[in-house]
Amino acid sequence: MKYCLVVDDSRVIRIVARRIMEELQYSVEEAEDGMAALRAVGDKMPDLIFLDWNLPTMKGVEFVKSVRGQ
Repeated sequence: MKYCLVVDDSRVIRIVARRIMEELQYSVEEAEDGMAALRAVGDKMPDLIFLDWNLPTMKGVEFVKSVRGQ
C-alpha cells in the first residue's frame, strides 16, 4: 500500500486530507508541524507528502530543504 504523510497545523485539514487519501488507497500518517514531519520521514519515507507551506515550528520550504539535505 502507498504511504502518505499529511502535514498541517489545522486538525480539520488533516482529517479532510486523510479521508481523501484513504479513499485513494493510501496508508496515512499525520504530523501537526515540521518537526513532527521530520521525525515521521526519518522513520519511513512516504510516497507522497501533503504539506502546508505555513507551519508553526518550521516553514514548508524549510522542511523540504531538510528532507532533500540542502
